Amino acid sequence: MSAQSLEIRRSSASVWGSSSGMRSVPTVAKYIDTSTCIGCKACEVACQEWNDLPPLSTQQVGTYQTMPTLDAGFWNLIRFDEREVEGGLMWLMRKDQCMHCAEPGCLEACPAPGAIVQYANGIVDVNQDNCIGCGYCETGCPFDVPRFSAKTRKMAKCTLCVDRVSVGLEPACIKACPTGCLHFGSKEDMVGLGSLRVDQLKKGGFTTAALYDPQGVGGTGVVTVLAYADHPEWYGLSRDPHVPLGVKFWKSIVRPLGLFAIAGAFIAAVGHYFNFGAKQVQGSADSDTNLPQA
Repeated sequence: MSAQSLEIRRSSASVWGSSSGMRSVPTVAKYIDTSTCIGCKACEVACQEWNDLPPLSTQQVGTYQTMPTLDAGFWNLIRFDEREVEGGLMWLMRKDQCMHCAEPGCLEACPAPGAIVQYANGIVDVNQDNCIGCGYCETGCPFDVPRFSAKTRKMAKCTLCVDRVSVGLEPACIKACPTGCLHFGSKEDMVGLGSLRVDQLKKGGFTTAALYDPQGVGGTGVVTVLAYADHPEWYGLSRDPHVPLGVKFWKSIVRPLGLFAIAGAFIAAVGHYFNFGAKQVQGSADSDTNLPQA
């Protein structure tokens, strides 16, 4: 993998629009094959170590899953879902993390300028210096990924190891995977690899196998092979993820109207000044004559 520049394609709450139009850099993607994941959690450990995330307390609740859900200090979680399929029990395991959407709901919802950025290579990241910890990004994410950190008062999520990718290395989780269910490269190559695997699964009897790359969010930077793609909810995935309508309404209608209102008020104030001059307080013109005589 060649080194990647960190030029920004889009950023949150940009006054002049969120997109720079930059698309010269190939979009990168992570490939996850849920059918070959063995739940070893090597990727979880690698993520914690590389990102210097502290260990979190766990509790045994009758599952092999490390945590109930993602956390501000736990960005990569192997989900264990036991399902009865065709009369038998199956473990359906999936690597849960930020999906790095092409049209990120978190970025659309964020009100802080530059707090969430999408780099030219498609990676979506949280700029901790600009984040105000409001949590709007979590409400805008159709995959329920960003988490609030009580310690830093900021939001946090998987960065797709952008620091490693920027110098030509693959993400830490992929480096640690022992079964080859994780790969990293251009989005085009990962979709091609996933399509080949889907064909293999269908020939092996998994007739509903498919590649999960939902277009409701413009496609994702994490393409996932599902053996039972007719039931994405079995893997904790939405059938039709999309940016919430409330976020789109605020971004495309309410916010622009607010900017126009501010601009209109300013123009009106300037026009009033030039037409009528500065406002005079009644009686101020002859205030000197009303002073008591010595």
